Amino acid sequence: MAMPLDTDPHMDDADLLAAYARGDAGAARLLTVRLTPRAFGQAMRMLGDSGEAEDVAQEAMMRLWRVAPEWRHGEAKVTTWLFRVVANLCTDRLRKRARAAMSLDAVAEPEDPTPSVESRMQDDARRDALRLALAALPERQRIAVTMRHFEGAANPEIAEALGIGTEAVESLTARGKRALAAALKGQAAALGYEEG
Repeated sequence: MAMPLDTDPHMDDADLLAAYARGDAGAARLLTVRLTPRAFGQAMRMLGDSGEAEDVAQEAMMRLWRVAPEWRHGEAKVTTWLFRVVANLCTDRLRKRARAAMSLDAVAEPEDPTPSVESRMQDDARRDALRLALAALPERQRIAVTMRHFEGAANPEIAEALGIGTEAVESLTARGKRALAAALKGQAAALGYEEG
């Protein structure tokens, strides 16, 4: 396919742009071949991402085609205008990246729901101390306290299990709690509890 008569490969960029504005598709092809790799190279140097650089080069060339009918020969070089457009498009993208990075930095790290090693060790120490203190209680107190406070049993249920009255359950439970408190009192600080 031959180029139209007014498309000379030796024409300068402004003349090719004017020819494109008059409908010369050959001028557009020639200008595209000349300018797109340079626009891409500039965008690639600024952005460091070939996909984004390609998008910027295409957008810059689209803007060049839109201004072609109003292009004033001699005011600016086509390459100077194009490189300024590429630089502006790249700067916009870099700003968006920076804003996205800042907004991601502003997002707090989600809290890890798993307890820390220190917390697990503290919990283990508390369970062990409670188990030992419970084991030291008289059997009926231990059963009453365990059923009431660890199994959630009501007094009539505990009374039936132990074969005693509900008032006796209340007394056993109260004595068991006091004995536990006394046994654990000296260990409060070591177990991570406030004294008092």
